[in-house]
Amino acid sequence: MSVEPLSVDDERRFLDEVTRRELTPSRSFAALLAGILVILLCVYLMLESVLAFFRLPGWLIDPDRALDWIATLPGGGPAPVLALGGAVLAMVGLFFLLGAVFPGRRARHSMPHPAMAVVVDDEVVASTLARRARLAANVSSAQVMVTVAQSQVVVNVRPTSGLRVTPDAVERAVTDELGNMGLEPRPGVTVNIASTGVVGA
Repeated sequence: MSVEPLSVDDERRFLDEVTRRELTPSRSFAALLAGILVILLCVYLMLESVLAFFRLPGWLIDPDRALDWIATLPGGGPAPVLALGGAVLAMVGLFFLLGAVFPGRRARHSMPHPAMAVVVDDEVVASTLARRARLAANVSSAQVMVTVAQSQVVVNVRPTSGLRVTPDAVERAVTDELGNMGLEPRPGVTVNIASTGVVGA
């Protein structure tokens, strides 16, 4: 049996899908949590139904009384308790809704490649940019700290006492390195030079 090779467009779509999966976190935790809550609710309802069938007292709440109480809402209970219960239910629902609509993003960026999906951790990007910023500022590695977010790179430099550090030079160096990487999406660059220096060795 022969296997037909993928076309260029199909291969590109496949690589884009792999990249998307690597950049977005899995929804397995939310799905697992929802499944556990539904299972616990079903087990509880089954237990109460069995107790009611044998005319035994309810384990936590008598089903008939619970239904009568629900039917009288919102006048069937104290307003603060009802408000608190409604707020909790709304927060749980909002948690699952946001998890479904906004999948979030891992601390990673993609890099273009014609034949494979390339994804790099932001920590690796930060380390590379810190080395380039250190060379541009002529300082030690301990004097540079770089944080990488989805749309922003922040470079913090503590200069050596008596030596001037030009923010524009550091920004140009970091921007040039980002251009060589070709990160997608391309983050902006902010350079902060500390007002106090470090005594050189």
